Amino acid sequence: MATHTLAADHPYALLLAEVEQVSLLASTNQLLHFDQETRMPPAAVAHRGRQMGQLARMIHEMATSTRVGKLLAQCRADGRLQADRLAPPAVNLREIGRSFERALKIPPALAEEAATLASTASHAWAEARKANDFGRFAPWLEKTVEIALRKVEHYGVPAGGEAWDALAEDFEPGCTARDMEKVLTPLRAALLPLLAKITSCKRAFVNPLADIRVPVAKQDELLRFLAATMGFDFARGLLDRSAHPFCVSLHPTDVRMTVRLAGQDGMTGLSFGSLMHEMGHGLYSQSLPAEHGGAPMGQYVSLGIHESQSRMWECCVGHSQGFWKWFCGPLKEHFPAAGGARAEDLYAWANRVEPGLIRTAADELTYNLHIMIRFDIERALLSGRLKVADLPAYWNARYQEYLGVVVPDDAQGCLQDIHWSMGLFGYFPTYTLGNLYAAQFLETVQAAIPDLEQRFERGDFSPLLNWLREKIHRQGMRYRAAELCQEVTGRPLSHEPLLRYLQNRLGRVYGI
Repeated sequence: MATHTLAADHPYALLLAEVEQVSLLASTNQLLHFDQETRMPPAAVAHRGRQMGQLARMIHEMATSTRVGKLLAQCRADGRLQADRLAPPAVNLREIGRSFERALKIPPALAEEAATLASTASHAWAEARKANDFGRFAPWLEKTVEIALRKVEHYGVPAGGEAWDALAEDFEPGCTARDMEKVLTPLRAALLPLLAKITSCKRAFVNPLADIRVPVAKQDELLRFLAATMGFDFARGLLDRSAHPFCVSLHPTDVRMTVRLAGQDGMTGLSFGSLMHEMGHGLYSQSLPAEHGGAPMGQYVSLGIHESQSRMWECCVGHSQGFWKWFCGPLKEHFPAAGGARAEDLYAWANRVEPGLIRTAADELTYNLHIMIRFDIERALLSGRLKVADLPAYWNARYQEYLGVVVPDDAQGCLQDIHWSMGLFGYFPTYTLGNLYAAQFLETVQAAIPDLEQRFERGDFSPLLNWLREKIHRQGMRYRAAELCQEVTGRPLSHEPLLRYLQNRLGRVYGI
């Protein structure tokens, strides 16, 4: 059935109109979140929590309305709409139905309570982190765990599964803790020997930017140049500042990302990788098919796929030799004080391996070990095996075991991430999924474009972006994540491409 021939009062057309209204209100909620993290005065925390709670209730009630349910049932009864399972009508009905049935399980009052708590608890987390005092945040974390478990009661635990599975469905549909174990276990078994081999090397690294002081305005100018060169459209997006870099998409025409600049303390505090990470999210969001409005065909597949795009640009591109051979030039043009920097030193510095405390500053090899620790903790908290009061000690022990580092305080330990304060249990493993997907996508695009690295050397990133747009971005939610991986790469997701990628790149840097 050609959907463009449907009358305006056809159930499918009416259903899409309802979904678009929900999407519009959800984007307004996202705008409030963006403002909270960038411009909102500190005293407005409680009021903003009530605002976001009210919007969450309204969005939930609209998404689960009787009208949406009736229209969905009418559309599902029309076999013509689902004749081609990969056509927009069938995809939209599949995903609208999944979201509707899932949302219907959560009472509106609980949705509002969770949103209000997330807004206020995230502020409490920020204050506790500043004070380096987990005890100040612990009561709030207990509340978020309690809310999460109440949601699990309504969702129900999948047969043979656990509480974590019910919550992960919001971020990576169909993913279970058992699925993650199947990927993470062999990955960890392979990463630890590689880490030991690298840490036994005595290679010294020089940071060519360590002593450079650059005005904030010039830092901002360079980051904007970098994002624009990669393909980010500033007519449809903006770059702001926040304490914790992030990216939100209100619509493909309104994508907002933030970075944390170094102030006057020097270039060591400015992460080009952070900008490219958020820009990767932004490029995906700007390339989604806007003609599908707020319908699933105009939305991203999963957070794992979204993270694959951020890690593709941050790591696969931003840590490549070709990138630094090119970027060394613009870097010196914008920052004359960096005139003595050499591309080979910048490349080596970007790829050094140093087991450390902070996830967001982790190198590509150890990053996934940080995620494994959080995955373990989430499962323990949700199962009741770990009490919130015992979290710091548990965290510290895992960091000693996995990374061989001693955690000196809560701020550099269990208070470093905002996610749990917002109730985002089940989110962290999407970062590792992103690394796995990115490496597998990279092998495929390198086979299709053999001179990709040479193009990077010339500052030409359009072939990669165009490939990603065609194969991933413009597909919307046509495929689920695992199916998309199979479709794009011709094989199921595996940890092996990521290992090959790490061994090849780090082998060059360390000579092993």
